[in-house]
Amino acid sequence: MDFSESFRQNFIQDDRWKYLANGLRTTLIITVFAVIIGLFLGFIVAIIRATYLRTKKMLIPDLFCRLYLTVIRGTPVVVQLLIIYFVIFGSVNISKTVVAIFAFGINSGAYVAEIVRGGIMSIDVGQLEAGRSLGLNYRQTMVHIIMPQAVKNVLPALCNECIVLLKETSVAGYIAIDDLTRGGDIIRGITFAPFLPLIAVALIYLFVVILLTKLVGVLERRLAANDRR
Repeated sequence: MDFSESFRQNFIQDDRWKYLANGLRTTLIITVFAVIIGLFLGFIVAIIRATYLRTKKMLIPDLFCRLYLTVIRGTPVVVQLLIIYFVIFGSVNISKTVVAIFAFGINSGAYVAEIVRGGIMSIDVGQLEAGRSLGLNYRQTMVHIIMPQAVKNVLPALCNECIVLLKETSVAGYIAIDDLTRGGDIIRGITFAPFLPLIAVALIYLFVVILLTKLVGVLERRLAANDRR
């Protein structure tokens, strides 16, 4: 079978390209909402951890945060996805996409937390003391002085975490979600031709990652330009 005929069978016949298009849409939906959850959760954990390290306050919340970080960072994301789907939500009638969003969001939150915590701890403690000397309390100092600088420092790393999360969602098919990777598998199962469907999936991921990487590069250059002003 020549390439054109194989291409027709894999993507044109019966509109099989729609498996990839619909899968990409599902993958992007999972990624976007998981990023939002991951950022929200990560910032909360990072602030609790940094507060404890700087002031020795919030001991109990810090213990829970450390347990969360240890468990999430120490176990594979696919195992977490399966546990959340089959154990936590096993008896609940809930969308598989929603389960995946929560699973990947919780996983990403642990890595975001460590990135942001590192950014907060990189800010000189003298700036915290300066804020307090100006009459600001700890929360006001964190919000108005420490966090803006920390976020600026770690923003490229946070963007790279989003790229990593996009690729990690390729295991969503383990709970029968029709994401991009599973779309390629469906085509492969119909045509029994693994080469073109898998190459197409890889190229789509590569294109999206390159696009996001370019955007991160633009962001980094703008941040660097602002620092030189």
